[in-house]
Amino acid sequence: MQRTQSPLLARLARVNPTTVFLATLVLVLVALFAPGPVGGLLLLALAAVLVWLMVTTWPVQAAATRVIRLVMLTLLIAVAMTKLL
Repeated sequence: MQRTQSPLLARLARVNPTTVFLATLVLVLVALFAPGPVGGLLLLALAAVLVWLMVTTWPVQAAATRVIRLVMLTLLIAVAMTKLL
């Protein structure tokens, strides 16, 4: 591990991608079926984690990938705001 590399990122790199996908899917489904504000807050928490990952990986992503990620993040935040209201 390099000095500039975060231990948290190194640990995240070792996590099974299928497990992360399934856990995220469960979180989104729970948030969508949860009553109003609770579901909205769960979706906003997920969006916050995704923003942190996007900021961390932004320099190494292609322009097309950046656009897709921004669109998906915008949709997630829009759904979260809809659930909150």
